[in-house]
Amino acid sequence: MSRFERMRGRLRRAYESGRESARVQRADPDERVASPSSPGPAAPPTATVVGAEPPAPVHASTISQDDVEVPHALRIAAAWCWRLIVIGIVTWSLLKIVGTIRIVIIPLAVALLLSALLAPAVGWLLKARLPRSLATGVVLVGGLAAVIGTLTLVVNEFIQGVPELSEKSSQGVRQIQDWLKTGPLHLSDGQLNSYIDEAQSWINGNTEKFTSGALNTAATLAEVLTGTVLVLFATFFFLRDGSKIWRFLVRLLPVKARWKVDDAGRASWATLGAYVRATVLVAFIDALGIGIFLVIFDIPFAFPLAALVFLGAFIPIVGAFLSGVVAVLVALVDSGPVTALIILGAVIGVQQVEGHVLQPLIMGRAVAIHPLAVIIGIAAGVVLAGIAGALVAVPLIAVLNTAVRRLAARTVPDTPPDAVVVASQAP
Repeated sequence: MSRFERMRGRLRRAYESGRESARVQRADPDERVASPSSPGPAAPPTATVVGAEPPAPVHASTISQDDVEVPHALRIAAAWCWRLIVIGIVTWSLLKIVGTIRIVIIPLAVALLLSALLAPAVGWLLKARLPRSLATGVVLVGGLAAVIGTLTLVVNEFIQGVPELSEKSSQGVRQIQDWLKTGPLHLSDGQLNSYIDEAQSWINGNTEKFTSGALNTAATLAEVLTGTVLVLFATFFFLRDGSKIWRFLVRLLPVKARWKVDDAGRASWATLGAYVRATVLVAFIDALGIGIFLVIFDIPFAFPLAALVFLGAFIPIVGAFLSGVVAVLVALVDSGPVTALIILGAVIGVQQVEGHVLQPLIMGRAVAIHPLAVIIGIAAGVVLAGIAGALVAVPLIAVLNTAVRRLAARTVPDTPPDAVVVASQAP
């Protein structure tokens, strides 16, 4: 055999050996097999080098050797930080959007509150075999008639009592002036006149601010009218087609999430209805209790003040108390400090009965919210949307609380009553 043929045989054997090794490695990458025909001894599966440091473990979340050098706690903190930053940016963007279109969102929120309050009445008329549109119209017109009648009584009593209250206010101012002269302060006529002149100059200097505020109020009158019309239309359609609207929104979600979201939504609606009805009952009891004391002590504007307490009670914790303070001021101007102190005690007593008896008994555990969450929600609502935001903040927190609890629950929701189950045929 010539030297050329021997060289060609060695190359062929080396080529076949390389192909065999590549085939084995493709079949099992972790296995390292040395070919018998390859030169040199096979390497052992594991080898330990004396005096060398073991390689640093590579975490599954790291993508480079530089990340390995960063401590694990710092990586976790950084991961939390950027996620919180993203959540904060999204939340801020949503709040800006809500603030921009609040003229639409606030009327819709008020319409939802009214729908939750009036829905039982519509249900009663539907049981009496009335058409849905007729039942909704009757309930809505009846509610409007009640509101308009109440406002008419309040305005009439206010108009009748303003002259008497103005006269008593002048007498009260004169009594305060006499007390400043003869009391412990012993102010002279010149000092009193100087203080009055300063007050008048302050009013004259801020006339422009008052005028601009009035102009702004006149400019927002169109927004108020627009919001009122939107509330009426939205309430009508929520009462008539609320179930259809909700089913349409649920169908937009993935199939696996529909039942869970539907269960959370229905539970939230039940919570909203319970909250609104309980709040109306508590507000009526507050207004009745304070109104009785106003009538007993012959305080003017007893009915308007009671109506103000009723409306203020829709803002928990602070609303009824602030409206009660107005009644105390009227009692102070009309009947003196002793009667005002008695009315103040009545307001505080009614608030204590509300906080310790009525709220736990009527609201129940279904809509129980921590007072700190209530205060924070009211403050945020006032900052974002004024009085309307304070009115909507607490029911929104109650609804979100129920929805999050239902979505986080691991139980399987009940089958909706209108669900259609399609059974597959046996093979």
